[in-house]
Amino acid sequence: MLRRMLAVLIFPAFALSLLAGPDTPVAVPKLSAAAIVDKNVAARGGLQAWRSVQTMTLTGKLGAGGNQRATLSIPVAGVHKTQEADLPQRRAEEVQLPFVMELKRPSKVRFELQFKGQTAVQVFDGSQGWKVRPFLNRNDVEPFSPEEMKTASAQGELDGPLIDYAAKGTQIESDGTEKVEGRDTYKLKLTLRSGDVTHVWVDSQTFLEAKVQGRPRRLDGTYHPVEVYYRDYRPVNGLQIPFVLETRVLPVAKTATGLRSVMALSLCRN
Repeated sequence: MLRRMLAVLIFPAFALSLLAGPDTPVAVPKLSAAAIVDKNVAARGGLQAWRSVQTMTLTGKLGAGGNQRATLSIPVAGVHKTQEADLPQRRAEEVQLPFVMELKRPSKVRFELQFKGQTAVQVFDGSQGWKVRPFLNRNDVEPFSPEEMKTASAQGELDGPLIDYAAKGTQIESDGTEKVEGRDTYKLKLTLRSGDVTHVWVDSQTFLEAKVQGRPRRLDGTYHPVEVYYRDYRPVNGLQIPFVLETRVLPVAKTATGLRSVMALSLCRN
């Protein structure tokens, strides 16, 4: 058994401004979906190395509640246009919530989140799920809702959707190329065993995941698309692991709210 802990690094909130450069665009080489996946697996540490990992522990802090939206100006009766009143901004600071997530094959997850001195717990054993939410004054164990069960069942193994995709019953095909945060990526279309379709964007230079399509979230009675950005890859026991994940829930207007987690990692192998 090999076990190693990495220190947690907390980064300030991202404020990205992508500017088009004067350089002539470089064509992205055309590759088959299978070739892209092969390069991704190799870049992440190799198939056998990932197969040997049986459990994974992620520790860190989840940033929530931040707001980067600009102040809105509204016209006020009797006030000149140049003196329009500004709506007060919501606070932009993130709340940093410590968490521990334990993953175990096949498809088992335990998630603990600290909030105001209380610990919320979610557990999924691969077929059933339970939760305790003391910050909502719910101290009894409750079963997952049907929506939570659907989300948990679709999460897959700890190694992600591309490792051993054929054994997982997933079909993969190329869906062109796209820019993700200013970088060229290969867009892959994944049809899962369940029939659900999702997408993964793979960096054309590093061949590491840059973005993954998350499961839509229901807010205010409407399902919103979700994007998960992978950043700050570091080597851990020969594997490449993203230490920053940013989840963006996209309203219809395409202005995103986000959750950002910064993590440390522990791996256990046979």
